[in-house]
Amino acid sequence: MKNSKRFEGVIGRYRDDSKPDWPEPFHAPAGAPNVLVILLDDLGYGQLGCFGSDIATPNMDGLAAGGLTYTNFHTTAMCSPTRSCLMTGRNHHANGMACITELATGYPGYDAVIPKEHGFLSEVLAEQGYACFALGKWHLVPDEETNMAATKERWPLGRGFERFYGFLGGHSDQYAPNLVYDNHAVDPPKTPAEGYHLTEDLVDRAIEFVTDLKNVDPAKPFFMYLAPGAMHAPHHVPKEWIDKYKGRFDQGWEKWRESVYQRQLEMGIIPPGTDLSPRPGWIQDWEALSPEQQKLYARFMEVFAGFLEHTDHHLGLFFSFLKEIGQWDNTVVLLLSDNGASSEGGPHGSINESRLYNWVPYTLEENLREMDKLGGPDSYPNYPWGWTWAGNTPLKRWKRETHEGGVADPLIVHWPAGLGTPGEKRRQYVHVTDIMPTVLDVLNLTPPDVIRGVVQTPLHGVSFVPTLGDAQAEDRHLIQYYEMMGCRAIYCQGWKAVTWHRPNLPMVPPVSFNEDVWELYHVAEDFSECHDLAEKYPDKLRELQDLWWAEAGRYNVLPLDDRGTQRFFDPRPKPFPDRSVYVYYPFGAPVSEGAAVNVKNRSHTMEAEVEIPSGGAEGVLLAHGGQYGGYAFYLANGRLHYVHNFLGIEQYKISSEETVPEGPTRLTFAFEKTGAEPVGAGGVGKLLINGREVGRGDVPRTVGVRYHLADDGLCCGYDDQTPVSDDYRPPFRFTGRLKRVTVTVEGPAWYDPEIELKLALAKQ
Repeated sequence: MKNSKRFEGVIGRYRDDSKPDWPEPFHAPAGAPNVLVILLDDLGYGQLGCFGSDIATPNMDGLAAGGLTYTNFHTTAMCSPTRSCLMTGRNHHANGMACITELATGYPGYDAVIPKEHGFLSEVLAEQGYACFALGKWHLVPDEETNMAATKERWPLGRGFERFYGFLGGHSDQYAPNLVYDNHAVDPPKTPAEGYHLTEDLVDRAIEFVTDLKNVDPAKPFFMYLAPGAMHAPHHVPKEWIDKYKGRFDQGWEKWRESVYQRQLEMGIIPPGTDLSPRPGWIQDWEALSPEQQKLYARFMEVFAGFLEHTDHHLGLFFSFLKEIGQWDNTVVLLLSDNGASSEGGPHGSINESRLYNWVPYTLEENLREMDKLGGPDSYPNYPWGWTWAGNTPLKRWKRETHEGGVADPLIVHWPAGLGTPGEKRRQYVHVTDIMPTVLDVLNLTPPDVIRGVVQTPLHGVSFVPTLGDAQAEDRHLIQYYEMMGCRAIYCQGWKAVTWHRPNLPMVPPVSFNEDVWELYHVAEDFSECHDLAEKYPDKLRELQDLWWAEAGRYNVLPLDDRGTQRFFDPRPKPFPDRSVYVYYPFGAPVSEGAAVNVKNRSHTMEAEVEIPSGGAEGVLLAHGGQYGGYAFYLANGRLHYVHNFLGIEQYKISSEETVPEGPTRLTFAFEKTGAEPVGAGGVGKLLINGREVGRGDVPRTVGVRYHLADDGLCCGYDDQTPVSDDYRPPFRFTGRLKRVTVTVEGPAWYDPEIELKLALAKQ
């Protein structure tokens, strides 16, 4: 990077009478520490060993033992909002990130577009001589900008990072991720059969990025944002890690939660006298479950535990690498979670979440039959919400809600060269907006007035550097509002007012905000929110409610929007129009489901223009989805085929009765919807070669809503990630010449806003 400075040389007519003056490259101060931010996903307050769990997390526990554990740290209760706060030091509504990017609406606090005047930590540090790397989950770009045709100004490289390797959306298949390297799509370096796992890949890339830097400039510090998909569903991990926990959770979530609570008290994670919040009525009584349910639900938790230990192990490999190259002692590490544990698995858990969002729920018998698949590449699991409740011990509620179970999260700070009191706990109130100002304070940097020509706004967070060396330092973050999908809360100097608000959903009578019941807690003494003081101190409650409205006006929280599904109907800018004819050319990057042609619940045709060489050809012409649902149009064994994969339950295959001829050829699949159902209706499929029918078959049921939550995209000329059909393994590239595939759809696309909301929330 070049400094802005006046040229102090001489410019004459010729070189002989001129004097050069080179701008000096900008360097970070000698000895400046590296900064490593590790952001885990959906990790509950009580799920790390150093926060009371009995799940083995020795490397993260080691950070706590050698650093500081912040036990009163808070986030926004949701993924994208928390990440925006971390990166900018500003509140999430001020960032336009009121909720996840998929639920954006046309108001400043809700449009999912982070203003340029809210500079990212990466943008600041890049201008201070740091190498800036991002790995893993991003989820800070509007949903319509996650395709290769979209602007990249809100992708990581557009916001100060110099290298990126990860995924743009809300979550990822750990065995077959939809990867982006810098600004382009890439395939994983290995297959699941070869031992691929995303967490391992991310750590390998982290080591690679640091190696590349230090091989050229050993003195240059780095800022790394490492955000693995763990512990978000799907809970994917090799079987040997799961088997370590066999039988460990047979006692059930209530007893496990009680044991975590006791350890938290003994370890000083929670203040003495903190009560264990009671089991709410919607959490099943473990003892009332059938033996089969207990067996299944315990296995879900074994998978989660194995996934967490596996994540810890690979983070430990990265820590070991930094130690080996002499970078560990002078690296500031901050490890945190983006929100409380997730309840998206529902009361019973799920093995393939795509089924739930296509109205095809599992039965207990099916789950038991498929139990051995849990955690492997042929599953897409999430645990039952009883384990969510236990994972947030000792707190109430969970992710998406503004009680402490949604917003209180682990935070560990580790810096051998800069912390003189390792192993201590800190109880000061800290919010995720405080991360950026603290990092800048540690580095002796002042927030810049201008970044890339844009005047910056003041930070909303405050540095907690005084607490690094002083356990008795006064709280500095004194007031913090919360709002998430209508749930609201306000913290002020040890007091908290909070209300749960049910989202306004179609077909359900709406609940007025004026009907919400506010609770009042003195959280300085009642961290688990067990003692509601609203009736005892009505004046205090009113004071905090008034403060909430003031903060809401200040930070773009208004207008309050309790709509859930209806947000999808808000007009939004669309970079490409819907159309009835889509043309795809071969071997481009996968097209995300939101940008691809939508053939669901409507008649359609696919026509491929090909040239078949002497000896024939094979491979995919067009495919969308994967092993959990989708379709594939392809050649194999000389014949033309179409397969509709119905949610991994059945594959409806139609094959041509004759071989595909050599030379220029038109290959067509035509689907006529005949079912009366509004969603997932069946029909009749026909295969044609040069306009002549060569095969016909029924497709009794179709995927009506979503092929795959992790967005196994549309591919032309190949199939990436997981295969739609059992006939081939990806990428199964077409070996003839494929000119184009034209898809024509009839009628409007079917749309169910309630299902779309559930999908969006499942992906966050």
